[in-house]
Amino acid sequence: MPKRLIQIIIIFAVFLLFIVFNLNYKCTIWIFKTVEDVPVFLIAFFSFALGMLSAIPFIISHQIRKKREREIEDKKLISGDSPNSNHYGID
Repeated sequence: MPKRLIQIIIIFAVFLLFIVFNLNYKCTIWIFKTVEDVPVFLIAFFSFALGMLSAIPFIISHQIRKKREREIEDKKLISGDSPNSNHYGID
């Protein structure tokens, strides 16, 4: 627990330094409308947030696929069919 807390504090300190060093830098962006004097750090944060949001469907689909694979393997183990079985019906 304390290790994770220290990591979070360090991450927020890095973010704070990024914001402080980029407060004076501004730029103009166009997203269906021209917006002037937008701080650079806001653009960076919104870009990272958009990237994380766009990754969520891929993460969820990967988890669902892994869950299905585990269920199929569990059914095979319950039925007695092992994936590495070389049993061809010959006793």
